[in-house]
Amino acid sequence: MAEVKVHTFDAVIVGAGGAGLMAALYAGRSAKVAVISKLYPTRSHTGAAQGGIGAALGNMEEDNWRWHAYDTMKGSDYLADADAVHRLCQEAIPTVIELEYMGLPFDRFPDGTISQRRFGGHTNNETGKPVMRACHAADRTGHMILQTLYQQCIKNDVNFFDEFHVVDLIRVGDSVRGVVAIEIATGDFHIFHSKAVMFATGGWGRCWEVTSNAHSLTGDGTAICLRRGVPLEDMEFYQFHPTGIFKLGILITEGVRGEGGVLLNGEGERFMERYAPSIKDLASRDVVSRAIYLEVQAGRGINGKNYVHLDITPETVNRYLEADGETRRIDRDYIEAKLPDIADFTRTYLGVDPVTEPMPVQPTAHYAMGGIPTDIDGRVLASADGTTLPGLYAAGEAACVSVHGANRLGTNSLTDLVVYGKFAGLDMANFCNTTELLPLPDDPAAEVMAEFARLLNNPSQVKAYEVRNQMQQTMTRNVSVFRTEETITRALVDLGQVREAYEGVGVEDKGRQFNTDLLEAWELGCLIDLAEVTAVSALARQESRGGHARDDFPERDDMNWLKHTMYLKTPEGHLLDYKDVVLKDEELGIEYVPKARVY
Repeated sequence: MAEVKVHTFDAVIVGAGGAGLMAALYAGRSAKVAVISKLYPTRSHTGAAQGGIGAALGNMEEDNWRWHAYDTMKGSDYLADADAVHRLCQEAIPTVIELEYMGLPFDRFPDGTISQRRFGGHTNNETGKPVMRACHAADRTGHMILQTLYQQCIKNDVNFFDEFHVVDLIRVGDSVRGVVAIEIATGDFHIFHSKAVMFATGGWGRCWEVTSNAHSLTGDGTAICLRRGVPLEDMEFYQFHPTGIFKLGILITEGVRGEGGVLLNGEGERFMERYAPSIKDLASRDVVSRAIYLEVQAGRGINGKNYVHLDITPETVNRYLEADGETRRIDRDYIEAKLPDIADFTRTYLGVDPVTEPMPVQPTAHYAMGGIPTDIDGRVLASADGTTLPGLYAAGEAACVSVHGANRLGTNSLTDLVVYGKFAGLDMANFCNTTELLPLPDDPAAEVMAEFARLLNNPSQVKAYEVRNQMQQTMTRNVSVFRTEETITRALVDLGQVREAYEGVGVEDKGRQFNTDLLEAWELGCLIDLAEVTAVSALARQESRGGHARDDFPERDDMNWLKHTMYLKTPEGHLLDYKDVVLKDEELGIEYVPKARVY
Protein backbone atom coordinates (compact mmCIF):
# COMPACT_ATOMS: atom_id res chain seq x y z
CA MET A 1 0.00 0.00 0.00
CA ALA A 2 2.81 2.40 0.85
CA GLU A 3 6.50 2.44 1.58
CA VAL A 4 7.46 1.31 5.11
CA LYS A 5 10.32 3.10 6.86
CA VAL A 6 12.04 1.95 10.06
CA HIS A 7 13.36 4.16 12.89
CA THR A 8 15.15 2.95 16.02
CA PHE A 9 14.96 4.52 19.48
CA ASP A 10 15.33 3.38 23.07
CA ALA A 11 11.83 4.55 23.94
CA VAL A 12 8.80 5.69 21.98
CA ILE A 13 6.16 7.91 23.61
CA VAL A 14 2.82 8.08 21.83
CA GLY A 15 1.05 11.36 22.56
CA ALA A 16 2.44 14.84 23.17
CA GLY A 17 0.11 16.13 25.87
CA GLY A 18 1.18 16.85 29.44
CA ALA A 19 1.88 13.22 30.37
CA GLY A 20 3.80 12.43 27.18
CA LEU A 21 5.95 15.56 27.35
CA MET A 22 6.71 15.12 31.05
CA ALA A 23 7.73 11.51 30.43
CA ALA A 24 9.86 12.55 27.44
CA LEU A 25 11.60 15.21 29.49
CA TYR A 26 12.61 12.75 32.20
CA ALA A 27 13.28 9.68 30.02
CA GLY A 28 15.20 11.80 27.52
CA ARG A 29 17.88 12.66 30.08
CA SER A 30 19.42 9.19 29.79
CA ALA A 31 17.70 7.46 26.85
CA LYS A 32 17.14 8.17 23.17
CA VAL A 33 13.44 9.08 23.02
CA ALA A 34 10.95 9.75 20.23
CA VAL A 35 7.62 11.47 20.85
CA ILE A 36 5.03 10.61 18.20
CA SER A 37 1.87 12.71 17.95
CA LYS A 38 -0.94 12.88 15.43
CA LEU A 39 -1.14 16.59 16.27
CA TYR A 40 1.41 19.34 16.56
CA PRO A 41 2.30 19.00 20.29
CA THR A 42 0.93 22.33 21.46
CA ARG A 43 -2.43 21.38 19.92
CA SER A 44 -2.73 18.45 22.33
CA HIS A 45 -5.84 18.39 24.49
CA THR A 46 -3.97 19.24 27.71
CA GLY A 47 -4.11 22.78 26.34
CA ALA A 48 -7.89 22.82 26.84
CA ALA A 49 -7.63 22.36 30.63
CA GLN A 50 -8.68 25.61 32.20
CA GLY A 51 -9.10 25.99 35.93
CA GLY A 52 -6.00 24.75 37.70
CA ILE A 53 -3.62 22.03 38.89
CA GLY A 54 -4.16 20.68 42.40
CA ALA A 55 -1.36 20.93 44.96
CA ALA A 56 -1.64 21.60 48.70
CA LEU A 57 0.80 24.51 48.79
CA GLY A 58 -1.16 26.33 51.49
CA ASN A 59 -0.13 29.72 50.16
CA MET A 60 -3.09 31.66 51.63
CA GLU A 61 -4.64 29.31 54.16
CA GLU A 62 -3.79 26.11 55.98
CA ASP A 63 -3.61 23.02 53.78
CA ASN A 64 -1.60 19.81 53.55
CA TRP A 65 -1.20 16.96 51.10
CA ARG A 66 -2.85 14.43 53.47
CA TRP A 67 -6.08 16.46 53.24
CA HIS A 68 -5.68 16.40 49.46
CA ALA A 69 -5.26 12.62 49.62
CA TYR A 70 -8.35 12.20 51.77
CA ASP A 71 -10.42 14.38 49.42
CA THR A 72 -9.19 12.34 46.46
CA MET A 73 -10.12 9.04 48.11
CA LYS A 74 -13.50 10.40 49.21
CA GLY A 75 -14.21 11.95 45.83
CA SER A 76 -13.32 8.67 44.11
CA ASP A 77 -16.10 6.96 46.08
CA TYR A 78 -13.30 4.89 47.63
CA LEU A 79 -12.33 3.17 44.39
CA ALA A 80 -8.96 4.91 44.05
CA ASP A 81 -5.86 3.05 45.25
CA ALA A 82 -4.30 4.59 48.37
CA ASP A 83 -0.67 4.08 47.24
CA ALA A 84 -1.35 5.90 43.97
CA VAL A 85 -3.21 8.71 45.75
CA HIS A 86 -0.38 9.08 48.28
CA ARG A 87 2.17 9.62 45.51
CA LEU A 88 -0.11 11.95 43.54
CA CYS A 89 -0.81 14.32 46.42
CA GLN A 90 2.61 14.29 48.05
CA GLU A 91 4.50 14.71 44.77
CA ALA A 92 2.10 17.39 43.51
CA ILE A 93 3.80 20.01 45.66
CA PRO A 94 7.41 19.68 44.41
CA THR A 95 6.20 19.03 40.86
CA VAL A 96 4.18 22.26 40.69
CA ILE A 97 7.16 24.16 42.07
CA GLU A 98 9.33 22.46 39.45
CA LEU A 99 6.93 23.67 36.73
CA GLU A 100 7.27 27.18 38.14
CA TYR A 101 11.07 26.91 37.91
CA MET A 102 10.70 25.73 34.31
CA GLY A 103 9.02 29.05 33.57
CA LEU A 104 5.30 28.35 33.86
CA PRO A 105 3.64 31.77 34.39
CA PHE A 106 1.30 31.03 37.29
CA ASP A 107 -0.92 33.82 38.59
CA ARG A 108 0.39 35.17 41.88
CA PHE A 109 -0.87 36.47 45.18
CA PRO A 110 0.33 39.95 46.20
CA ASP A 111 3.14 38.36 48.26
CA GLY A 112 4.54 36.71 45.12
CA THR A 113 3.48 33.13 45.89
CA ILE A 114 1.54 31.01 43.37
CA SER A 115 -2.13 31.98 43.32
CA GLN A 116 -4.65 29.30 44.30
CA ARG A 117 -8.44 29.08 44.00
CA ARG A 118 -11.16 26.81 45.34
CA PHE A 119 -12.33 23.78 43.35
CA GLY A 120 -15.03 21.16 43.76
CA GLY A 121 -14.39 18.46 46.36
CA HIS A 122 -11.23 20.08 47.80
CA THR A 123 -11.71 20.85 51.49
CA ASN A 124 -10.15 21.72 54.79
CA ASN A 125 -10.67 18.32 56.42
CA GLU A 126 -11.10 19.87 59.86
CA THR A 127 -13.75 22.45 59.01
CA GLY A 128 -15.27 20.79 55.92
CA LYS A 129 -15.12 24.12 54.09
CA PRO A 130 -13.67 24.57 50.59
CA VAL A 131 -9.92 25.22 50.51
CA MET A 132 -7.78 27.08 47.95
CA ARG A 133 -5.73 24.28 46.35
CA ALA A 134 -5.94 24.87 42.58
CA CYS A 135 -2.79 26.60 41.26
CA HIS A 136 -3.68 28.46 38.09
CA ALA A 137 -2.59 30.63 35.19
CA ALA A 138 -5.84 32.57 34.65
CA ASP A 139 -8.22 30.02 33.06
CA ARG A 140 -5.68 28.60 30.63
CA THR A 141 -3.58 26.52 33.02
CA GLY A 142 -3.35 23.44 30.79
CA HIS A 143 -2.26 25.60 27.87
CA MET A 144 0.57 27.04 29.94
CA ILE A 145 1.67 23.59 31.15
CA LEU A 146 1.73 22.32 27.57
CA GLN A 147 3.74 25.28 26.27
CA THR A 148 6.21 25.11 29.16
CA LEU A 149 6.87 21.38 28.83
CA TYR A 150 7.19 21.55 25.04
CA GLN A 151 9.74 24.35 25.32
CA GLN A 152 11.70 22.29 27.84
CA CYS A 153 11.63 19.24 25.57
CA ILE A 154 12.91 21.29 22.61
CA LYS A 155 15.63 22.75 24.84
CA ASN A 156 16.68 19.22 25.83
CA ASP A 157 16.73 17.84 22.26
CA VAL A 158 13.80 15.42 22.51
CA ASN A 159 12.99 13.93 19.09
CA PHE A 160 9.51 14.76 17.78
CA PHE A 161 7.54 13.15 14.96
CA ASP A 162 4.63 15.54 14.58
CA GLU A 163 1.52 14.53 12.62
CA PHE A 164 2.41 10.84 12.70
CA HIS A 165 -0.62 8.74 13.62
CA VAL A 166 0.23 5.58 15.64
CA VAL A 167 -2.06 2.75 14.58
CA ASP A 168 -0.58 -0.42 16.09
CA LEU A 169 1.60 -1.81 18.88
CA ILE A 170 4.24 -4.38 17.97
CA ARG A 171 3.92 -7.04 20.66
CA VAL A 172 5.69 -10.40 20.61
CA GLY A 173 4.61 -12.65 23.48
CA ASP A 174 5.30 -10.80 26.72
CA SER A 175 7.48 -8.14 25.14
CA VAL A 176 6.94 -5.01 23.07
CA ARG A 177 9.12 -4.11 20.12
CA GLY A 178 7.75 -0.72 19.03
CA VAL A 179 4.81 0.80 17.16
CA VAL A 180 3.50 1.30 13.64
CA ALA A 181 2.50 4.81 12.52
CA ILE A 182 1.24 6.58 9.42
CA GLU A 183 2.88 9.82 8.34
CA ILE A 184 -0.21 11.93 7.74
CA ALA A 185 1.44 14.19 5.14
CA THR A 186 2.49 11.33 2.84
CA GLY A 187 0.43 8.27 3.78
CA ASP A 188 3.65 6.30 4.31
CA PHE A 189 3.81 3.69 7.06
CA HIS A 190 6.66 3.91 9.59
CA ILE A 191 7.91 1.35 12.08
CA PHE A 192 9.39 2.74 15.28
CA HIS A 193 11.56 -0.03 16.72
CA SER A 194 12.21 0.41 20.45
CA LYS A 195 12.86 -1.21 23.80
CA ALA A 196 9.92 0.54 25.48
CA VAL A 197 6.62 2.11 24.42
CA MET A 198 4.44 4.50 26.38
CA PHE A 199 0.86 5.47 25.50
CA ALA A 200 -0.29 8.93 26.60
CA THR A 201 -3.06 9.37 24.05
CA GLY A 202 -5.84 10.86 26.19
CA GLY A 203 -9.53 10.00 26.42
CA TRP A 204 -12.47 9.01 24.24
CA GLY A 205 -15.26 11.47 24.95
CA ARG A 206 -16.34 11.28 21.31
CA CYS A 207 -18.20 8.07 22.15
CA TRP A 208 -20.98 10.49 23.24
CA GLU A 209 -22.83 13.24 21.35
CA VAL A 210 -22.01 16.16 23.67
CA THR A 211 -18.42 16.20 24.89
CA SER A 212 -15.76 18.64 26.02
CA ASN A 213 -13.20 16.52 24.17
CA ALA A 214 -11.50 17.64 20.98
CA HIS A 215 -12.27 16.02 17.64
CA SER A 216 -8.96 14.15 17.92
CA LEU A 217 -9.71 12.36 21.23
CA THR A 218 -10.71 8.95 19.93
CA GLY A 219 -9.00 6.63 22.41
CA ASP A 220 -6.45 5.33 19.91
CA GLY A 221 -3.79 4.12 22.35
CA THR A 222 -6.28 2.48 24.69
CA ALA A 223 -8.01 0.63 21.83
CA ILE A 224 -4.65 -0.47 20.37
CA CYS A 225 -3.63 -1.96 23.72
CA LEU A 226 -7.00 -3.73 24.02
CA ARG A 227 -6.53 -5.27 20.57
CA ARG A 228 -3.04 -6.45 21.57
CA GLY A 229 -4.25 -8.38 24.59
CA VAL A 230 -3.96 -5.76 27.33
CA PRO A 231 -6.88 -5.65 29.81
CA LEU A 232 -8.67 -2.36 30.47
CA GLU A 233 -9.57 -1.25 33.98
CA ASP A 234 -12.71 0.44 35.36
CA MET A 235 -14.07 1.42 31.96
CA GLU A 236 -17.61 1.85 33.28
CA PHE A 237 -16.54 5.02 35.06
CA TYR A 238 -16.73 7.99 32.71
CA GLN A 239 -17.10 11.46 34.16
CA PHE A 240 -19.66 13.95 32.92
CA HIS A 241 -18.53 17.46 33.76
CA PRO A 242 -21.54 19.41 35.06
CA THR A 243 -20.88 22.65 33.22
CA GLY A 244 -20.47 22.26 29.48
CA ILE A 245 -21.86 24.97 27.21
CA PHE A 246 -25.41 23.98 26.25
CA LYS A 247 -25.45 21.86 23.04
CA LEU A 248 -21.76 22.49 22.27
CA GLY A 249 -20.15 20.74 25.26
CA ILE A 250 -17.26 23.23 25.41
CA LEU A 251 -16.16 23.30 29.02
CA ILE A 252 -16.92 26.07 31.48
CA THR A 253 -14.21 25.52 34.07
CA GLU A 254 -15.01 24.62 37.67
CA GLY A 255 -12.89 27.66 38.41
CA VAL A 256 -16.00 29.76 37.70
CA ARG A 257 -17.66 28.18 40.72
CA GLY A 258 -14.37 28.41 42.60
CA GLU A 259 -14.47 32.16 42.09
CA GLY A 260 -18.02 32.33 43.44
CA GLY A 261 -20.26 31.33 40.51
CA VAL A 262 -23.56 29.63 41.41
CA LEU A 263 -25.87 27.19 39.64
CA LEU A 264 -29.49 28.26 39.32
CA ASN A 265 -32.50 26.31 38.02
CA GLY A 266 -35.48 27.60 36.05
CA GLU A 267 -37.08 28.90 39.25
CA GLY A 268 -33.99 30.97 40.08
CA GLU A 269 -33.14 28.62 42.95
CA ARG A 270 -29.57 27.81 43.99
CA PHE A 271 -30.44 24.12 43.92
CA MET A 272 -27.08 22.74 45.09
CA GLU A 273 -28.03 23.88 48.59
CA ARG A 274 -30.41 20.88 48.61
CA TYR A 275 -27.96 18.31 47.20
CA ALA A 276 -24.79 19.42 49.04
CA PRO A 277 -25.79 21.79 51.85
CA SER A 278 -22.27 22.28 53.20
CA ILE A 279 -20.10 22.63 50.09
CA LYS A 280 -22.95 23.54 47.68
CA ASP A 281 -21.79 24.36 44.12
CA LEU A 282 -18.33 22.96 44.87
CA ALA A 283 -19.43 19.37 45.42
CA SER A 284 -17.61 16.77 43.32
CA ARG A 285 -18.47 16.57 39.65
CA ASP A 286 -20.56 13.41 39.72
CA VAL A 287 -22.77 14.88 42.45
CA VAL A 288 -23.30 18.17 40.57
CA SER A 289 -23.91 16.45 37.20
CA ARG A 290 -26.61 14.22 38.70
CA ALA A 291 -28.15 17.19 40.49
CA ILE A 292 -28.47 19.07 37.19
CA TYR A 293 -29.94 15.99 35.53
CA LEU A 294 -32.50 15.59 38.34
CA GLU A 295 -33.47 19.26 38.20
CA VAL A 296 -34.09 19.00 34.47
CA GLN A 297 -36.04 15.74 34.90
CA ALA A 298 -38.20 17.46 37.52
CA GLY A 299 -39.09 20.19 35.02
CA ARG A 300 -36.88 22.82 36.63
CA GLY A 301 -34.60 23.40 33.64
CA ILE A 302 -34.44 26.87 32.13
CA ASN A 303 -37.72 27.47 30.26
CA GLY A 304 -38.40 23.74 30.50
CA LYS A 305 -35.29 22.84 28.49
CA ASN A 306 -32.49 20.47 29.50
CA TYR A 307 -30.03 23.00 30.90
CA VAL A 308 -29.55 25.23 33.93
CA HIS A 309 -27.77 28.54 34.47
CA LEU A 310 -24.26 29.12 35.78
CA ASP A 311 -24.22 32.68 37.10
CA ILE A 312 -20.96 34.59 37.69
CA THR A 313 -22.48 38.08 37.39
CA PRO A 314 -21.18 40.32 40.19
CA GLU A 315 -24.69 41.19 41.35
CA THR A 316 -25.65 37.54 41.92
CA VAL A 317 -22.29 36.33 43.22
CA ASN A 318 -21.83 39.16 45.71
CA ARG A 319 -25.31 38.50 47.10
CA TYR A 320 -24.49 34.86 47.75
CA LEU A 321 -20.99 35.64 49.07
CA GLU A 322 -22.58 37.94 51.62
CA ALA A 323 -25.14 35.29 52.54
CA ASP A 324 -22.31 32.76 53.01
CA GLY A 325 -20.55 35.16 55.38
CA GLU A 326 -17.64 35.97 53.03
CA THR A 327 -16.18 39.45 52.95
CA ARG A 328 -14.68 39.35 49.44
CA ARG A 329 -16.56 40.83 46.48
CA ILE A 330 -16.06 40.58 42.72
CA ASP A 331 -16.55 43.02 39.86
CA ARG A 332 -16.16 43.13 36.06
CA ASP A 333 -12.39 43.67 36.22
CA TYR A 334 -12.02 40.65 38.52
CA ILE A 335 -13.93 38.38 36.13
CA GLU A 336 -12.03 39.62 33.08
CA ALA A 337 -8.70 39.03 34.85
CA LYS A 338 -9.45 35.63 36.39
CA LEU A 339 -11.60 34.08 33.63
CA PRO A 340 -10.63 35.74 30.33
CA ASP A 341 -10.98 32.64 28.13
CA ILE A 342 -14.36 31.69 29.60
CA ALA A 343 -15.64 35.20 28.97
CA ASP A 344 -14.38 34.99 25.40
CA PHE A 345 -15.91 31.51 24.82
CA THR A 346 -19.38 32.50 25.97
CA ARG A 347 -19.39 35.77 24.06
CA THR A 348 -18.18 34.02 20.89
CA TYR A 349 -20.26 30.84 20.95
CA LEU A 350 -23.36 31.94 22.88
CA GLY A 351 -23.56 35.69 22.47
CA VAL A 352 -23.70 35.81 26.28
CA ASP A 353 -21.65 38.26 28.33
CA PRO A 354 -20.96 36.40 31.63
CA VAL A 355 -20.46 39.71 33.44
CA THR A 356 -24.10 40.64 32.88
CA GLU A 357 -25.89 37.36 31.97
CA PRO A 358 -25.96 33.79 33.30
CA MET A 359 -24.48 31.02 31.11
CA PRO A 360 -26.57 28.02 29.92
CA VAL A 361 -24.84 24.77 30.92
CA GLN A 362 -25.47 21.03 30.85
CA PRO A 363 -23.42 17.93 31.77
CA THR A 364 -20.93 16.98 29.06
CA ALA A 365 -18.86 13.80 28.56
CA HIS A 366 -15.51 14.86 29.90
CA TYR A 367 -13.04 12.39 31.40
CA ALA A 368 -12.21 8.68 31.52
CA MET A 369 -11.39 7.42 35.01
CA GLY A 370 -10.62 3.97 33.58
CA GLY A 371 -8.13 2.94 30.92
CA ILE A 372 -4.89 1.01 30.48
CA PRO A 373 -4.05 -0.44 33.93
CA THR A 374 -0.67 0.56 35.39
CA ASP A 375 1.27 0.47 38.65
CA ILE A 376 2.54 3.67 40.27
CA ASP A 377 5.59 3.73 37.98
CA GLY A 378 3.48 3.68 34.82
CA ARG A 379 4.20 0.01 34.00
CA VAL A 380 1.23 -1.59 32.26
CA LEU A 381 -0.45 -4.52 34.02
CA ALA A 382 -1.01 -7.66 31.97
CA SER A 383 -3.56 -9.18 34.38
CA ALA A 384 -5.52 -8.63 37.58
CA ASP A 385 -2.76 -10.27 39.67
CA GLY A 386 -0.43 -7.31 39.09
CA THR A 387 1.91 -8.92 36.54
CA THR A 388 3.43 -6.22 34.33
CA LEU A 389 4.13 -6.34 30.60
CA PRO A 390 7.86 -5.46 30.33
CA GLY A 391 8.55 -2.33 28.32
CA LEU A 392 4.96 -1.12 28.03
CA TYR A 393 3.95 2.06 29.86
CA ALA A 394 0.95 4.39 30.03
CA ALA A 395 0.17 7.69 31.74
CA GLY A 396 -2.42 10.45 31.78
CA GLU A 397 -6.07 9.97 30.87
CA ALA A 398 -5.32 6.93 28.71
CA ALA A 399 -4.05 5.14 31.84
CA CYS A 400 -5.71 3.90 35.03
CA VAL A 401 -3.21 3.95 37.87
CA SER A 402 -5.91 4.05 39.71
CA VAL A 403 -5.81 7.51 41.24
CA HIS A 404 -9.29 8.75 40.29
CA GLY A 405 -11.33 5.67 41.15
CA ALA A 406 -14.99 6.13 40.30
CA ASN A 407 -14.86 9.94 40.08
CA ARG A 408 -12.03 12.41 39.46
CA LEU A 409 -11.73 15.62 41.44
CA GLY A 410 -11.22 18.77 39.43
CA THR A 411 -7.52 19.80 39.07
CA ASN A 412 -6.34 16.22 39.66
CA SER A 413 -6.12 15.49 35.93
CA LEU A 414 -3.29 17.97 35.41
CA THR A 415 -1.63 16.74 38.61
CA ASP A 416 -1.92 13.17 37.33
CA LEU A 417 -0.33 14.12 33.99
CA VAL A 418 2.80 15.68 35.39
CA VAL A 419 3.31 13.42 38.43
CA TYR A 420 2.74 10.08 36.71
CA GLY A 421 4.25 11.25 33.43
CA LYS A 422 7.39 12.02 35.41
CA PHE A 423 7.56 8.65 37.20
CA ALA A 424 6.76 6.70 34.03
CA GLY A 425 9.57 8.56 32.26
CA LEU A 426 12.04 7.77 35.05
CA ASP A 427 11.18 4.06 35.08
CA MET A 428 11.18 3.83 31.31
CA ALA A 429 14.68 5.32 31.15
CA ASN A 430 15.90 2.82 33.73
CA PHE A 431 14.30 -0.04 31.77
CA CYS A 432 15.92 1.10 28.53
CA ASN A 433 19.34 1.43 30.14
CA THR A 434 19.23 -2.14 31.49
CA THR A 435 17.58 -3.93 28.54
CA GLU A 436 18.75 -5.03 25.10
CA LEU A 437 16.84 -4.06 21.96
CA LEU A 438 14.88 -7.14 20.83
CA PRO A 439 14.52 -7.89 17.09
CA LEU A 440 11.43 -6.99 15.11
CA PRO A 441 9.15 -9.83 13.97
CA ASP A 442 8.73 -10.46 10.27
CA ASP A 443 6.56 -7.86 8.53
CA PRO A 444 5.24 -6.19 11.73
CA ALA A 445 3.08 -3.66 9.86
CA ALA A 446 1.29 -6.21 7.65
CA GLU A 447 -1.86 -6.62 9.76
CA VAL A 448 -2.65 -2.95 10.24
CA MET A 449 -1.73 -2.13 6.64
CA ALA A 450 -4.26 -4.73 5.52
CA GLU A 451 -6.96 -3.05 7.66
CA PHE A 452 -6.22 0.34 6.12
CA ALA A 453 -6.26 -1.19 2.65
CA ARG A 454 -9.68 -2.68 3.43
CA LEU A 455 -11.06 0.71 4.50
CA LEU A 456 -9.51 2.47 1.52
CA ASN A 457 -10.74 -0.02 -1.06
CA ASN A 458 -14.15 -0.84 0.40
CA PRO A 459 -16.66 -0.19 -2.41
CA SER A 460 -19.45 0.47 0.10
CA GLN A 461 -21.01 3.92 0.31
CA VAL A 462 -21.56 3.71 4.11
CA LYS A 463 -20.15 6.91 5.62
CA ALA A 464 -18.07 6.89 8.80
CA TYR A 465 -19.88 9.93 10.20
CA GLU A 466 -23.27 8.20 9.87
CA VAL A 467 -22.03 5.19 11.84
CA ARG A 468 -20.36 7.46 14.38
CA ASN A 469 -23.61 9.39 14.90
CA GLN A 470 -25.46 6.12 15.52
CA MET A 471 -22.89 5.09 18.14
CA GLN A 472 -22.95 8.48 19.87
CA GLN A 473 -26.74 8.58 19.99
CA THR A 474 -27.08 5.19 21.66
CA MET A 475 -24.32 5.94 24.18
CA THR A 476 -25.89 9.30 25.04
CA ARG A 477 -29.38 7.83 25.46
CA ASN A 478 -28.37 4.66 27.27
CA VAL A 479 -24.93 4.85 28.92
CA SER A 480 -24.80 8.41 30.14
CA VAL A 481 -25.28 10.23 33.48
CA PHE A 482 -27.80 7.56 34.56
CA ARG A 483 -28.02 3.93 33.38
CA THR A 484 -30.19 0.85 33.94
CA GLU A 485 -29.95 -2.78 32.88
CA GLU A 486 -32.57 -2.08 30.22
CA THR A 487 -30.78 0.94 28.73
CA ILE A 488 -27.31 -0.65 28.77
CA THR A 489 -28.64 -3.84 27.18
CA ARG A 490 -30.28 -1.73 24.48
CA ALA A 491 -26.97 0.05 23.92
CA LEU A 492 -25.15 -3.27 23.47
CA VAL A 493 -27.69 -4.38 20.88
CA ASP A 494 -27.30 -1.06 19.07
CA LEU A 495 -23.50 -1.26 19.25
CA GLY A 496 -23.66 -4.71 17.65
CA GLN A 497 -25.47 -3.11 14.73
CA VAL A 498 -22.96 -0.25 14.72
CA ARG A 499 -20.09 -2.74 14.53
CA GLU A 500 -21.78 -4.54 11.65
CA ALA A 501 -22.31 -1.23 9.84
CA TYR A 502 -18.66 -0.32 10.44
CA GLU A 503 -17.56 -3.31 8.39
CA GLY A 504 -19.16 -1.61 5.39
CA VAL A 505 -17.62 1.83 5.92
CA GLY A 506 -15.77 3.15 2.89
CA VAL A 507 -13.91 6.39 2.18
CA GLU A 508 -14.29 8.74 -0.75
CA ASP A 509 -10.74 10.08 -0.64
CA LYS A 510 -8.49 7.49 -2.29
CA GLY A 511 -5.32 9.56 -2.05
CA ARG A 512 -2.33 9.16 0.27
CA GLN A 513 -1.59 12.70 1.34
CA PHE A 514 -3.45 14.09 4.37
CA ASN A 515 -6.20 11.49 4.01
CA THR A 516 -8.17 12.46 7.10
CA ASP A 517 -11.21 10.66 5.70
CA LEU A 518 -9.31 7.36 5.99
CA LEU A 519 -7.85 8.13 9.42
CA GLU A 520 -11.24 9.11 10.85
CA ALA A 521 -12.71 5.86 9.59
CA TRP A 522 -9.98 3.97 11.45
CA GLU A 523 -10.49 6.11 14.59
CA LEU A 524 -14.18 5.18 14.53
CA GLY A 525 -13.19 1.55 15.01
CA CYS A 526 -11.33 2.55 18.19
CA LEU A 527 -14.37 4.42 19.51
CA ILE A 528 -16.68 1.48 18.86
CA ASP A 529 -14.33 -0.86 20.74
CA LEU A 530 -14.22 1.47 23.76
CA ALA A 531 -17.97 2.17 23.74
CA GLU A 532 -18.59 -1.57 23.85
CA VAL A 533 -16.13 -2.11 26.73
CA THR A 534 -17.78 0.72 28.65
CA ALA A 535 -21.25 -0.75 28.21
CA VAL A 536 -20.22 -4.32 29.09
CA SER A 537 -18.42 -3.17 32.24
CA ALA A 538 -21.35 -0.92 33.22
CA LEU A 539 -23.89 -3.71 32.80
CA ALA A 540 -21.93 -6.00 35.11
CA ARG A 541 -21.50 -3.46 37.94
CA GLN A 542 -24.80 -3.62 39.82
CA GLU A 543 -24.38 -0.55 42.02
CA SER A 544 -24.05 3.22 41.81
CA ARG A 545 -20.59 4.64 42.50
CA GLY A 546 -19.05 7.91 41.34
CA GLY A 547 -19.49 8.45 37.61
CA HIS A 548 -21.42 5.16 37.27
CA ALA A 549 -25.02 5.76 38.37
CA ARG A 550 -27.55 2.93 38.00
CA ASP A 551 -31.21 3.88 38.49
CA ASP A 552 -31.98 0.20 39.15
CA PHE A 553 -29.17 -0.10 41.74
CA PRO A 554 -29.12 3.37 43.29
CA GLU A 555 -26.95 2.57 46.33
CA ARG A 556 -23.21 2.01 46.58
CA ASP A 557 -22.54 -1.66 47.40
CA ASP A 558 -19.19 -2.00 49.18
CA MET A 559 -19.91 -5.59 50.16
CA ASN A 560 -19.99 -6.83 46.56
CA TRP A 561 -18.49 -4.09 44.40
CA LEU A 562 -15.57 -2.53 46.22
CA LYS A 563 -13.25 -3.80 43.48
CA HIS A 564 -11.74 -2.78 40.16
CA THR A 565 -13.15 -4.14 36.91
CA MET A 566 -10.63 -5.71 34.51
CA TYR A 567 -11.97 -6.25 31.00
CA LEU A 568 -10.21 -8.43 28.43
CA LYS A 569 -11.36 -9.07 24.88
CA THR A 570 -10.83 -12.71 23.86
CA PRO A 571 -11.70 -14.74 20.75
CA GLU A 572 -14.55 -16.21 22.79
CA GLY A 573 -15.95 -12.78 23.71
CA HIS A 574 -15.96 -10.46 26.71
CA LEU A 575 -14.02 -11.59 29.79
CA LEU A 576 -14.43 -9.71 33.08
CA ASP A 577 -12.10 -10.14 36.02
CA TYR A 578 -11.71 -8.08 39.18
CA LYS A 579 -8.95 -6.93 41.51
CA ASP A 580 -8.95 -5.50 45.01
CA VAL A 581 -8.90 -1.79 45.75
CA VAL A 582 -5.87 -0.69 47.80
CA LEU A 583 -7.43 1.07 50.78
CA LYS A 584 -4.43 0.95 53.12
CA ASP A 585 -1.71 3.56 52.87
CA GLU A 586 1.28 1.58 54.09
CA GLU A 587 3.56 4.63 54.38
CA LEU A 588 1.12 6.57 56.54
CA GLY A 589 -0.10 3.46 58.35
CA ILE A 590 -3.75 4.37 57.80
CA GLU A 591 -6.64 2.63 56.08
CA TYR A 592 -9.38 4.55 54.32
CA VAL A 593 -12.75 3.26 55.50
CA PRO A 594 -15.50 3.82 52.93
CA LYS A 595 -18.09 6.27 54.21
CA ALA A 596 -21.13 7.93 52.71
CA ARG A 597 -20.10 11.11 50.94
CA VAL A 598 -21.72 14.10 52.63
CA TYR A 599 -21.20 17.60 51.26
